[in-house]
Amino acid sequence: MTRSFPDDFLFGAATAAYQIEGAAFEDGRTASIWDAFSRVPGAVVHAENGDVACDHYHRYADDVALMKQLGLQAYRFSTSWSRVRPDGGPVNAKGLDFYSRLVDELLDADIVPWLTLHHWDMPQALEEQGGWTNRDIAERFTDYALSVHDALGDRVHNWTTMNEPWCSSFLSYTAGVHAPGRTSIRDGLLASHHVLLAHGRAVQALRERDAKLSLGITLNLTVADPADVDDPLDIDAARRIDGQFNGWFLSTLFHGEYPADIVRDFREVDPAAVSEWQAAVRPGDLDVISAPLDALGVNYYHGELLSGHPQPGVGDPHQTEGQQRETRSPFPSHEGIHWVERGLARTGMGWEVQPDGLTRLLERVAKDYSGAVPLYVTENGAAYDDVVGADGEVADEERTEFLRAHLAATLDAIEHGVDVRGYFYWSLMDNFEWAWGYAKRFGIVRVDYDTQQRTLKQSGREYARIIADRAI
Repeated sequence: MTRSFPDDFLFGAATAAYQIEGAAFEDGRTASIWDAFSRVPGAVVHAENGDVACDHYHRYADDVALMKQLGLQAYRFSTSWSRVRPDGGPVNAKGLDFYSRLVDELLDADIVPWLTLHHWDMPQALEEQGGWTNRDIAERFTDYALSVHDALGDRVHNWTTMNEPWCSSFLSYTAGVHAPGRTSIRDGLLASHHVLLAHGRAVQALRERDAKLSLGITLNLTVADPADVDDPLDIDAARRIDGQFNGWFLSTLFHGEYPADIVRDFREVDPAAVSEWQAAVRPGDLDVISAPLDALGVNYYHGELLSGHPQPGVGDPHQTEGQQRETRSPFPSHEGIHWVERGLARTGMGWEVQPDGLTRLLERVAKDYSGAVPLYVTENGAAYDDVVGADGEVADEERTEFLRAHLAATLDAIEHGVDVRGYFYWSLMDNFEWAWGYAKRFGIVRVDYDTQQRTLKQSGREYARIIADRAI
């Protein structure tokens, strides 16, 4: 059976600045928190970094030509705060000029530029002033956003403020898994609020500049299910993961309030941290954070089956194996929560393959939170241990099937009445996968990091066919 996508459905792919650009210290760019973190012993697998990455800074024109070959209608990329306003200081004209050239190249190829302002590369100099735990960062971020708009606002219509604030706060400031590597419940809570506040203030400022812009935010979300729907401990474990991962951000953005049950859970764990966080939430902040949006990006990789009872051999999928430094759970309220094996296939990241979870997630977000705000699947993809054949081809059948299954799941949600308007595969090309270094490959395009040669994988050819047919 052939299933067609709506005529206005947007097919794209996504990347992030630090993961592909390289040119880490060229043309005025200075260190981001990831430049610093990747040099901390044990922080990144194999002690790798993004100094060169995919050398996209120098090869962007060829990469856009590859996007055009694939038939991509849109390209989701991020600008680097450290390139645009090095050290959080004055505007760097050379840095902005790179993004201006990239946007022109995309437009010439009839590809819609989809811009993300923050994909985790805060200037290290601002981290040394407190980073996301410092309330002043919201104003600094807004200044940066307006600087990017000064250069690109005449050509870029779709603006995303933040990518995955859960990662920028709890995974980075409470777990220590991502840069800057702090391990504090208090810091994670403060960071989560200030990331959202920065988002809200940037939305206000950009909307004042141009009311015609499409403004949104991208959240990484999950489907948290109890292993036994009749077991109170399993139900509570699922509630806590759903609330700490999804509700903390969705409720605040769309309902103007942090979820009361999760605040109570946090208080039981660290009352001092919660008191300091509550003092940081000033009058008017929640109104700023919950200002109307034009789009919500949903990033989905896997769901989770949860129990309140210990499980043999199953760990938290949000950790990074191979890091050789002390980390902790990204969930402040994690005691008594256990992940359950359910026999699903797993990707190279060890994540379960659960396409139906994407359908359920999109339905639930629209029903309980976003309402009439259009949804976009802004990241969805899989890492596998690709093998290059003797003929130079990459027959990545598992990723090809993953792509097809999740596009079908997206179409299921649309057919169930959810306003989903686009899908961006993660990622366009293999790249620096954060704390995993170059150990994991997500791309539909293979990158040989020694030669920088790009090779279109089987999954990329299949995506190109789906885009051309607008059907699966």
